[in-house]
Amino acid sequence: MAQNCPSIIEQLPPEDWEKTPASVKKMVELMALRIEILEQQAQGLREAQQQLEEKVNQTSKNSSSPPSSDPPGFGRKSQKKTGKKRGGQPGHQGNSRNLYPLEKCTSVIEHHPVRCSCCGESLCGEDTNPYRHQIVDIPPIEPIVIEHRLHQLTCERCGTATRAKLPDDVNPSGYGVRVVATIALLSGLYRNSHRMVQSAVADLFGISMSLGTINKLRQEASNAVADCVAQAKLYIQQHEIVAADETSFNQANIDGGNPQQRQAWLWVAVTPQVTFFEIALTRCTQAAQNLLGENFGGILTSDRYGAYNWVDIERRQLCWAHLKREFIKISERPGVSAELGTRLLQQQEKLFKLWQRVRDGTLSRNDFAELIKEIRHQIITLLQQTADYSIGSKEKTPLAKTVRTCRQLLSVESAMWLFATTPGLEPTNNAAERAIRPAVIWRRTSFGSQTQAGSMFVARMLTVVTTLKSQQRNILEFITTAVANNREGKSAPSLLPSV
Repeated sequence: MAQNCPSIIEQLPPEDWEKTPASVKKMVELMALRIEILEQQAQGLREAQQQLEEKVNQTSKNSSSPPSSDPPGFGRKSQKKTGKKRGGQPGHQGNSRNLYPLEKCTSVIEHHPVRCSCCGESLCGEDTNPYRHQIVDIPPIEPIVIEHRLHQLTCERCGTATRAKLPDDVNPSGYGVRVVATIALLSGLYRNSHRMVQSAVADLFGISMSLGTINKLRQEASNAVADCVAQAKLYIQQHEIVAADETSFNQANIDGGNPQQRQAWLWVAVTPQVTFFEIALTRCTQAAQNLLGENFGGILTSDRYGAYNWVDIERRQLCWAHLKREFIKISERPGVSAELGTRLLQQQEKLFKLWQRVRDGTLSRNDFAELIKEIRHQIITLLQQTADYSIGSKEKTPLAKTVRTCRQLLSVESAMWLFATTPGLEPTNNAAERAIRPAVIWRRTSFGSQTQAGSMFVARMLTVVTTLKSQQRNILEFITTAVANNREGKSAPSLLPSV
């Protein structure tokens, strides 16, 4: 172990080292061992420091962390004062209020000028294109209350008292279908808590109801749309192109009233006109298969999360927004990683500039597919050069992390380019991330759901609201019809787009 000793000892000629007393040799060997241990500890501390620095510098730009986790002011560009006044500048095209069509107007009042504003001459005639000014107001809302009196009469023959029953078309809940739909809308689309819904219906409609009643009406609305939501799931599973994502969601009281919160996951599958949500207690492959269907044969757009790996690589499109974050993370590491990440980001930027031309119609998809061949070659070369570095199986240095990432990307590299040749396929998973954002807000404001039935309501309402918005259909009228049909034993209206 003399080679690990202090430099003065290492400079001794071999014959002098042999003449050194055994006690001194032992001391030197102990010193060398101590130096080696200290060097290992120092290396471990350096690696730990690098990991902490990477964790501290983690943002929504270089990881899958949500923007809400970014530090205050992150990403905001400092704006220089221009000296201009606030608001639209001269020459700016303004936006006027959309006017209601004449058939929607309660009344139309014509106003004619009587005299000329210049000379005072009397005026007559009609303006074929008068300036239109509309006043929009809401009338006082009074609930429609219908009282049913159930009389009880006593039989003169046997003395039995018999009370009349409610007609079959009268719901025993005491509330009409529009009230149920409004409760669902306030809870679902606007994500209000039970107490906020209670306050809203009292303030807006003068209807007083308990929190328990609100919960019962929510569940009635949830049951009313159950069949059409299940139909939407089948539609998703049979669609040619689907985007998928998932986020955490808390659910309590699922085991016999146990109040302990458990981790659940909200999954979403998106097509252009139908979006389906589902809450599961797992984030594993089985949950993804249940979402998309075990026999899913379409193209899946997603991130690199392992639960989607059961879908054939030939039918997957990896999200380039997530890939960009990986490249940024690599570029922020020292040494070889920084250079690699920078060069990968340069290729990604070239790719997106070309894709923008495809979207605005200035570049055909066929020409795009030809132009990106060089970009693909460059990215593969960069990944392969770094993947060839030799690292230890348990090495945790920044370079080791970069090497492992490059090896993982190379294993799924073919799934990065399917959008180039597939019409209707996007390079990012932005559609699924946009769809799941309201659910994240719901989770943050409500801390999840308290029961499995509550989770079902969340998933169903998100499915109904998101789908109807994409089809530009009236949400309140849809839920009202669904509740009315359910009370009459009829099927709910369909969420599927009309052919």
